Amino acid sequence: MLYRVIKRIFDLLGTILLLLVLSPLFFMVAVLIKLTTPGEVVFKQLRIGRHGELFYLYKFRSMVKGAQEMGSGMFVEENDERITLIGKILRKTSLDELPQLFNVLKGEMSLVGPRPAPVHHLTKYNEEQRRRLAVKPGITGWAQVNGRVALYWPQRIELDLWYIDHYSLWLDVKILFLTLIAVLTRRGEEAKPDRKYVDPFMKID
Repeated sequence: MLYRVIKRIFDLLGTILLLLVLSPLFFMVAVLIKLTTPGEVVFKQLRIGRHGELFYLYKFRSMVKGAQEMGSGMFVEENDERITLIGKILRKTSLDELPQLFNVLKGEMSLVGPRPAPVHHLTKYNEEQRRRLAVKPGITGWAQVNGRVALYWPQRIELDLWYIDHYSLWLDVKILFLTLIAVLTRRGEEAKPDRKYVDPFMKID
């Protein structure tokens, strides 16, 4: 209980500081999206929160308007033609994730935790995997600094469960530091999972 209170204070202070520092970047990205493609600046998508509660995740829009009704729907393929020119840069640098700081302010997310999963994952979790929902989802997490896109969803969930069993404020600080290093060096972008393997969590029913 005490850890949760401390973590919430940590989240609020860290988020407010980041919003103050990054506000010029927020403005610049918003203007570029608005000037280059029609549609909203911020994209909202329903995701799974703590204890299975649903919430709208915020991202800078990186795809064309109405992308979910085109092509592969919710599944984004490599070199997906629906991704805009600005969107490619945002995704490559993870800048599209910045609006999730407002999810943290609202108490729906934390700076550190398992990444919020798509709604269709709820029906695919087994009893052990459902423990992933015991904490708030995060902007970054243990899985993100230990493989990220190179991992299949079952592997990410396994790392998320390790975090849940070992979480501490020190571990959160370590993950934030490793995330910064990964973003600056773009570590892990080259590694891709073997597409011959069928990841059950990527199926859209």
